[in-house]
Amino acid sequence: MSIIANRLQRIKPSPTIAVTQKARELKAAGRDVIGLGSGEPDFDTPVHIRTEAIAAINRGETRYTDVDGTPALKKAICGKFARENGLTYQPNQITVGTGGKQVLYNALMATLNPGDEVIIPAPYWVSYPDMVQLAEGTPVAVDCPASSGFRLQPEALERAITPKTKWIILNSPSNPTGAAYSRADMKKLTDVLMRHSNVWVMTDDMYEHLVYDEFAFCTPAQVEPRLYDRTLTCNGVSKAYSMTGWRIGYAGGPAELIRAMAVIQSQSTSNPSSISQAAAVEALNGPTDFLPERNKSFKERRDLVVAMLNQANGLTCHKPEGAFYVYPSCAGTIGRTTPEGKEIKNDSDFVSYLLESEGVAVVQGEAFGLSPFFRISYATGIDVLEEACRRIQRACGALR
Repeated sequence: MSIIANRLQRIKPSPTIAVTQKARELKAAGRDVIGLGSGEPDFDTPVHIRTEAIAAINRGETRYTDVDGTPALKKAICGKFARENGLTYQPNQITVGTGGKQVLYNALMATLNPGDEVIIPAPYWVSYPDMVQLAEGTPVAVDCPASSGFRLQPEALERAITPKTKWIILNSPSNPTGAAYSRADMKKLTDVLMRHSNVWVMTDDMYEHLVYDEFAFCTPAQVEPRLYDRTLTCNGVSKAYSMTGWRIGYAGGPAELIRAMAVIQSQSTSNPSSISQAAAVEALNGPTDFLPERNKSFKERRDLVVAMLNQANGLTCHKPEGAFYVYPSCAGTIGRTTPEGKEIKNDSDFVSYLLESEGVAVVQGEAFGLSPFFRISYATGIDVLEEACRRIQRACGALR
């Protein structure tokens, strides 16, 4: 009899983490591998944030804090929401978790009953459906094809809503596509949601500051204030501030929900790192003059990758509005054969072929709920990206 709980049969390990780990193992074994699977900026955490963390250590801020965030960090988060998003929250409406993932997980665990449905636009971040299933909910994926810019359309949202719908998760800019919703796009979705009072809105705004070409970010409760009382606005410091390893995510929402999430956290991890919280205060309150320069670099990388992938035989690549991912179609390679005589039957076969033939590690679209595509993270140096794209072009050119 197995010791492992049945609930683990509902989920699988994160495919993006698996690809990154595989690339590391191949590199350690001496293979020339370019890993484009990790969703992590290659920039260092800004100096003023690191300096404040060291100061916090020297001040002795190394003890337990309040379960779901220090008063100083909650105050800084309230200030950020008011200043950048036009949203007014009080500290008792703020939660802080060990990364954005924990915040989302806590909310789902605190609210879902067996059979409750969660609408998830696809392509989606790989963790959303599995977290829903761990919480005994039912993920309802809604396809958002490339022809719609990978954005959820209001008609598709309307069709997906049922009396069992508890949440919709909206991620803009998106992981894995980089697609983002303009204010007009978002208003069409919030108009639908206003007709369905049973549906709560969970945003994942982690890539808020990583937008290009004068795109203006917006979040649902900002666009439709009447949704404020049933929206959990989630964010974090990982991506914009290059603080992935610091593990700080946060959210603002109704006080009753925030209290319930704190109960979940109190019996799992308790408080996030005290030092990371001090650093996050500085991130939110301190200078952000580094953002435009970093975004300029990300935009240059995006433009290079999109152009080179569109020159590869059998690939087409949509230009995204934000984040640091592209989600190219490999439909033109399906049915073709490798130099070794193996047929490419799906996007998993294609990404395996890229890794085996050219040492380029990417993530198959199947993991994100929409095939035949694959995800590339361009959060690495432009020389590395150029070489990776040359290898991809060569691999595509070798297919028959």
